[in-house]
Amino acid sequence: MEMDGKILKVDLSSGSSKTIEVEEEILKQYIGGAGLAARLLFDYIKPGMDPFSPSNVIAFMTGPFTGTRVPSGSRYAIAGISARGIWGESTSGGHFGVALKRSGFDGVMITGKAEKPVYLWLHDGEVEIRDASHIWGKDCYETQEMIKKDLGEKGVRVACIGPAGENLVKYACVINDAGRAAGRTGFGTIMGSKNLKAIAAHGDAEIKVADPEKLEEAYNKTMKTNLENPFFHLLSKYGTLGYLDVGYLLSDVPYKYFTETVFPYEAVTQITLMERYSVRSVACYGCPVGCGKVVKYNKRGIEEVDTPEYETVTSLGPLCGNLDLDSLLYINHLCNAYGIDTISMGVSIAFSMYLFEKGVIGENDTGMKLEWGDSDAIIQLVEMTARREGFGDVLAEGVKGIAEKFGVDEEEAAHVKGLEVPMHDPRAFFGQALGYAISGRGACHNRPDWFVFELGQGLPDLGIFPGERFTMEGRVRDFVRYQDFREVYNSLILCNFLMSTPSEVLDLLNAVTGWNFTMDDFVRVGERTVNLKRVINNIMGVTRKDDKLPKIVTKPLTTGSTAGRSPDMEKLLKEYYEARSWDWETGKPRKEKLEELGLGWAVERIYS
Repeated sequence: MEMDGKILKVDLSSGSSKTIEVEEEILKQYIGGAGLAARLLFDYIKPGMDPFSPSNVIAFMTGPFTGTRVPSGSRYAIAGISARGIWGESTSGGHFGVALKRSGFDGVMITGKAEKPVYLWLHDGEVEIRDASHIWGKDCYETQEMIKKDLGEKGVRVACIGPAGENLVKYACVINDAGRAAGRTGFGTIMGSKNLKAIAAHGDAEIKVADPEKLEEAYNKTMKTNLENPFFHLLSKYGTLGYLDVGYLLSDVPYKYFTETVFPYEAVTQITLMERYSVRSVACYGCPVGCGKVVKYNKRGIEEVDTPEYETVTSLGPLCGNLDLDSLLYINHLCNAYGIDTISMGVSIAFSMYLFEKGVIGENDTGMKLEWGDSDAIIQLVEMTARREGFGDVLAEGVKGIAEKFGVDEEEAAHVKGLEVPMHDPRAFFGQALGYAISGRGACHNRPDWFVFELGQGLPDLGIFPGERFTMEGRVRDFVRYQDFREVYNSLILCNFLMSTPSEVLDLLNAVTGWNFTMDDFVRVGERTVNLKRVINNIMGVTRKDDKLPKIVTKPLTTGSTAGRSPDMEKLLKEYYEARSWDWETGKPRKEKLEELGLGWAVERIYS
């Protein structure tokens, strides 16, 4: 089969390393990516453990699709206890994941803390821990180029942190392949706490598949499906920012810290961007979509910048009242350079502007006026946050930390489990509101991306069809099944932008691995990993009270297409708990459910 289950474990404290061979039976139960990471890291996770302790173990993982013929299967995942002290995971595309796999490893687990800044050099089945003192303090673009120059080998790929990770900004991210980001949950912060500046990878290890002919057949079939899907072509032409004008009509694009959805949106659409700038497409390894874009900028001493995604434009733009497109291109570039998650950064700044307008905080707290739409102030705040200077030291703690510092009611703090709410308004899609509340890593629009069904997509293979966006009546069990299906994507690892049917993804998996999974087997892997990650969060103190949405993102608005609408979160959550077989009082998976999923060995960790 294609995944050998060869995992490298590196202890930065001692400088030692060893290789772990994962049994095929474990691979069949968890596949790879974040799912396999949850199983591998489980025994290292202790109640109340400090995420910044050297004993915290994080994993960089590939999956069975990484580096194969499977379209959009180039991604890698980072997983473990996040900077917020609960389960975290993030994925990124580009070419780094393929380089990691070709270096001879399916993943690398990292523990300990180096005495001085270091980076890992993975190649030809070996690892070297190299001095990174000369790179510490450099931004992510500089770091990638300096390491490639140091190693002097063609084809090296680098995943690294910038100054934000070094300074332990709670939502620092990991950047690879220029501006590709493993953005959410703060693993750049964890790397910084370990004095780990980067991982560089390269190699010529052969990536085998069980049945090349079957894979070619499955590839041709799924490409036909993708090419017939209009969303495929929308993403290819416009990137994710192409959603903004569609989302606006649905009141899905939040403005001024989730208090409005009506504004002159035309100023920041992808069409406006392409009218004003020269834009070219870039694609991840083996990707037929090419949703990535690069802009010819030629300003502020920068020739080209990576085009900001929909989430970035909205969080640092309309959410902050900022409709200056030129500034958004530069702000996105700064966040990539410093290694900052743009969603958390934007929500943190918008929250501060909201509090400033209300008089909760003033210039004595911030050192400057915080007014809606002030793009110069936003730029300054991003720079201050990356360095933890002045008010940037407060912003670096995120929305939850800001609320705690200034004694703000938690109902006004737009986060779930410490992770800032993304740029799909929960009042626009009630299923998405449920997704935010129950996501294991905190507010997440991809765990799962339920809003696709209200945009007209259906998955007959799973018995899920388009529905009404303002109700989940009779559909929560469908939601659970879709969440399980999407969970497998984070194990494969597969990009959500691949428009393949579930049966086609299953055929791709069987061709690559030779496992002969049924659809029930496939979805059961997702159900198993959802529950295992829930157990991990229970160990770390997560209970039912943490599955909630603050009122700032649920109270009815007075304008827009969602005026007067608000999801009944308690009703949705009760139906979800029942469908999941989770205990309503404690928020724990019931013992019999864990036993049914083959997780009986984990029961005593939360029921002893």
